[in-house]
Amino acid sequence: MQLPYYVVDSFTSSVFTGNPAGVCMLDEWLSDETMQRIAAENRLSETAFLVGGHGRYDLRWFTPEVEVDLCGHATLASGFVLLRDYEHAADRLDFNTKAGMLTVVRDGDRLAMDFPSRPAEACAAPEALVRGLGMPPNQVLRCRDYLAVFDTEEDIRRIAPDITALNELDCLAIIITAPGKHADFVSRVFAPRAGVDEDPVTGSTHCTLIPYWAEKLAKRKLHARQLSRRGGEIFCEYRDDRCIIAGHAALYLRGTIML
Repeated sequence: MQLPYYVVDSFTSSVFTGNPAGVCMLDEWLSDETMQRIAAENRLSETAFLVGGHGRYDLRWFTPEVEVDLCGHATLASGFVLLRDYEHAADRLDFNTKAGMLTVVRDGDRLAMDFPSRPAEACAAPEALVRGLGMPPNQVLRCRDYLAVFDTEEDIRRIAPDITALNELDCLAIIITAPGKHADFVSRVFAPRAGVDEDPVTGSTHCTLIPYWAEKLAKRKLHARQLSRRGGEIFCEYRDDRCIIAGHAALYLRGTIML
């Protein structure tokens, strides 16, 4: 069996930055075990698998360890591949996922995703969170992920997480965030339970970051940066129960998986 396979750097205009995602095109679903093994072999933070055509696709995402319910950068990568190589006349793509119906549309030279809003609620700071981050946040909130808020961009940059401690937390990811110097807000994301110690740029966590910062800054349109080593840029809009998450993408690899 030969499967078309791509690697796309998401939330960036150039390769070797942003977040690389695998995109695997299928005529029909493989077994869950096979898709998980492909994702583990790829060792990217997510690999997307797609079945469909004519602008409508079923979409699933796997980290090297688990299937996840929502992934932004691999959805952006999927939209980029489809619009570039398969859906030349389309301006919109619809994806049926575990998180409901998601869309990707052309937005000038960017691609814009319509995702669900996932506001977080204030909670007590778990001991393992404070220990894992090495400094106490000003505020901790919880949705699917923990959201830890700090004062400055410098705080976010200098945190050197204890991944073993963060792995004790019962969540998919730990988000740290603060106001940005050259963006409305900045963040970093750690997801050890998904096999990803630090994710380079994370679209799905912006479903929680956008409503938080939209309220704090009293603005609907936001510019964000993720401060991983690779770095990435996200253009955001808050629409109450939905979040628009937009960015650029760059093709790194096109090839074939041999099974």
